[in-house]
Amino acid sequence: MPTENRITLTPDTPVRYLKGVGPKTAERFEKLGIVTLADLLCHYPRKYIDFTKPYSIAEAPADTECVVKAEVFAKPGGRILPGGRRMERVTAGDDVSGLEITWFNNPYAAQKLEIGQEYYFQGIVTGGMLRRQMVNPLVRTAEQVQAAPFEAVYPQTEGLSSSAIAKCVRQLLPHAELLPDPLPEEMRRKYRLPSKAEAVRAIHRPATEEEAFAARRRLIYEELLVLQLGIGRMKNRGSAATGAPMQPTDPAPFWASLPFSPTGAQRRAVDEILADMAGEHSMNRLLQGDVGSGKTLVAAAAIWACIRAGYQAALLAPTEILAAQHAEGLNRMLAPFGMRVALLTGGMKAAAKRTTLAAIRGDEADLIVGTHAILSEGVEFARLGLAVIDEQHRFGVRQRGMLAEKAVNPHLLVMSATPIPRTLSLLVYGDLDVSILDELPPGRMPIKTYAVTGKKRRDMFAYLDKCIAAGQQVYIVCPLIEEGENTAQGMQAAKTYLEQVAKPLLPGRRIGLMHGRLKPKEKAEVMAAFSAGELDVLVSTTVIEVGVDVPRAGVMVIENAERYGLSALHQLRGRVGRGGGQAVCILISDHEGEAVRDRLRFLCHTTDGFQVAQYDLDHRGPGDFFGSRQHGLPTLQIADLASDTRALYAAQQTAHELLEADPGLDKPEHQVLARQVERLLRRAALN
Repeated sequence: MPTENRITLTPDTPVRYLKGVGPKTAERFEKLGIVTLADLLCHYPRKYIDFTKPYSIAEAPADTECVVKAEVFAKPGGRILPGGRRMERVTAGDDVSGLEITWFNNPYAAQKLEIGQEYYFQGIVTGGMLRRQMVNPLVRTAEQVQAAPFEAVYPQTEGLSSSAIAKCVRQLLPHAELLPDPLPEEMRRKYRLPSKAEAVRAIHRPATEEEAFAARRRLIYEELLVLQLGIGRMKNRGSAATGAPMQPTDPAPFWASLPFSPTGAQRRAVDEILADMAGEHSMNRLLQGDVGSGKTLVAAAAIWACIRAGYQAALLAPTEILAAQHAEGLNRMLAPFGMRVALLTGGMKAAAKRTTLAAIRGDEADLIVGTHAILSEGVEFARLGLAVIDEQHRFGVRQRGMLAEKAVNPHLLVMSATPIPRTLSLLVYGDLDVSILDELPPGRMPIKTYAVTGKKRRDMFAYLDKCIAAGQQVYIVCPLIEEGENTAQGMQAAKTYLEQVAKPLLPGRRIGLMHGRLKPKEKAEVMAAFSAGELDVLVSTTVIEVGVDVPRAGVMVIENAERYGLSALHQLRGRVGRGGGQAVCILISDHEGEAVRDRLRFLCHTTDGFQVAQYDLDHRGPGDFFGSRQHGLPTLQIADLASDTRALYAAQQTAHELLEADPGLDKPEHQVLARQVERLLRRAALN
C-alpha cells in the first residue's frame, strides 16, 4: 500500500501522501506539474535504458551511453583525492577486455558488488582499446534485469532524480486502475488498444519493446483524441447563428478602388471570408500568410464588406504603434467609400478617449482600430459585426473570446504571420477554418540571406555604412539572452553592443537602442523615430515591435543566430524589405556544430515560411510555434507531432464521428471522455 495512513486513494489524492514524499519533495514534484497521483501516473518516461542487449567491453561504442556486461575481478579500494573527494574503484572484465569503473563520493556503490559476479553497467565508456573506463555507472544484477529489462528515464528537476521519480511511480503501479479509462470498450476493440491501466503499467515498466510500443500507441491516441474533441467542442460553440447576418457581397468595387491588383491568393481568401460572412453561422476563420503576403489588404476587404452591410468592425492589434499604422492605412482604403475609422488605445488622453467611446456607442465610427483597450468594459459597440485580430500569436483564446463577447456572435477573423505546417495548425487553430496566402504581392523581392562568422563583422559594418549612405536603414538584433536570464541582462547586452561595437564601427551614424526595460511609451518613441527616418540603425534585443512597416529598412543583422529557431529568424528577417527593392538579412554565428550550420544554410536558400516552419517542426519539435505564448491549448505529454501524424488524423476522424453522433458527449459510455474534454477546455479558458 503506498500510504502509511491507509487513506482512500483517488486520482486527485495529493502526491504528498505517497510514502517517502515529504513537503520538499512534493514542491519539487510540483515544478514538474505533478500535484496529484493521476499527474504522477501520467508523467511518462522520455526514454528507456535497454538492459536486454548489452555490449561486450571491446565492442562498446566510445563516448556514448550504453550497457556493458562484465564480471567484477577486483576491488582495489578507495582513496581520498585532493579537495576531499573520495574515489572508489572496481576492475571488471569479460573474456577479451578489461574495464575500470570509478565512483566519486559513493562508497556504497562499490561495496555492494561481489567479486566473481556478473553485472550490467550502464554509462559512458571512455578510453582506448587497452584501457576502457566508466564513471558513476548504473549497476544492475541479472535478476534485476530479468524483472525489469527496460528501465524508464523520466523528465526530472533539481533535487528530484529520475530514479527517485521511478521509485514513487512503482509504488503506484498496482493502483493504476485509479485512472478512469476515457476510451469506450468498443473503441478499444476497434483499434486493438489496451485498457488505460494496462497501458500505464506498460509505459512505466515494459517487459518487451512490443509492450512499450503498444502502450505508447494507446496513450498517444487518447491524448490526441481528447485534444481533437476539445477543439471540436470549441468549434461547435463558435458556430452559433450569427448576430450579424449579411447578404452575399461582390468585392469588385473594393478591388477597383485600389491602385494595384491583388494577388490570386488574396482574391481567394476574400471570397472564402465573404462566403462565411453571408452564411447562417458566425465566421471563425484564420488568415494565415507568410511575412509580407498582404494579410492587411484581405482584412480591409472583409471590413469594407461588413461596413457596407450596415455593421461596425473592430481590429485588435498588439501594440499602439501598430494600431496607429493600421488605422492610417485602412483609413486610406476606406475613406473613398465614406467609411469612418477611429483609433482607440490605452495611451490616449482622457478627453479624446471619451469622444471616441461616444462615437463607437453612437454608431458614428464604422471601424475601430485599437489595442487591448478595445477589450475594456467601457467599450460599447452600437452594432459590431466583425472582429479582426492581428498577430494572433500575441493573443490567446481568452482575448479572442473577450472581443467576440462585445456583440451577439459577431464574425471573427484572426490573422497570423507565423507560418505553421498543417499538422500543427490542426492543434493550434483547429477550432478555426483556414485561409492561406501563399503568394507575395507583385514587386516584393525575396530577401537575400547570408550566414557569416564573427570574423566578417568589420567587413559587414563597412557594408552597412554603404547601405546607410544609399538611404537605407538597418536593424541589428543583439544576442538572444539565455533562458532564465532577466531583462536587465538583456538591456546590458544591447547597451554594451551599442557602445563597444555599433558606434565605433559606424561613426557619425544615428543609432537608437531598444530593449525590454523601456516603458511602452519609450519603445513607441524609439520605433516612431526609426519609422520616421530619424535613426539610421536600431540596435535591439528581441523586443522589436511586430508588424511595424519601416519602408526604408533594408538590412537585418542577427547576432548569435544559432540561438533562434528558424521560424523566429524568418519572422525577424521579414521586418525588412517592406518598401520594395532588394532587402538583405545577415546571420552571424560562430557556432561550429554541423546541425547549426545546416539550419542556417537552409534558411539562406529558402524564403518560403511554410518550408521553414516544417523544417523547424521536424528538427526542433513544436516548441518554436507555441513558444512562451499561450494559444489556449495544453502542452502534449506523449504525442510527437513530427512523427505521430497518422495518429493525429485518426483521432481527428474519430472526434468528428463522435461529435456528429453525440455532440454533447452525453452518452454513458462517453462520460469519462466528456470530463477529460471539459478539463481541457477549462485549462484553455485560463490562457
